[in-house]
Amino acid sequence: MKLNYEIVTLPGYRGVGLKWDGSYSEAHTLKDMISTMNERVIEFEHLIDPETLLGLSYHLRQDGFTHYSVYEVGEEQRILEGMVEIYVPEMTYFLTHHKAGENIAQTYHSISKWLKESEYEPFLDSEQKYYDPLPIKHERYPIGRDLKDPHFDILIPVVKKK
Repeated sequence: MKLNYEIVTLPGYRGVGLKWDGSYSEAHTLKDMISTMNERVIEFEHLIDPETLLGLSYHLRQDGFTHYSVYEVGEEQRILEGMVEIYVPEMTYFLTHHKAGENIAQTYHSISKWLKESEYEPFLDSEQKYYDPLPIKHERYPIGRDLKDPHFDILIPVVKKK
């Protein structure tokens, strides 16, 4: 699989949305949470980009991961009922686009392979323990995508290898 990608540095931002923490066997419940976030977009007053839902996954447990389904919001946005906020710092990312009709696992496998052969490696927060070769995965989902065969941007935080 040929990856089209770029290395980009993006500014930090504030996200507000729902948090899920569970095992891989429970991951099927994530779709309901993401659907809920799509519906609750109308409750926000200070959205930066109402057309893009963000999925932020952190592999901090051996049997699963933590996932935030959030919208980027301004500082004046209050935290809505049942939601949390997360601050994502400025980071450098490996950015690629997953196309509808392609296998998501294959896309991630190609990213891992590219990183192993490149001058970059996944960013790791030294205070955390991670359990995945791509420990932090950020995804940008366009509103209105086909949930059964989605297209979306994949952003993997990276640093240059030492």
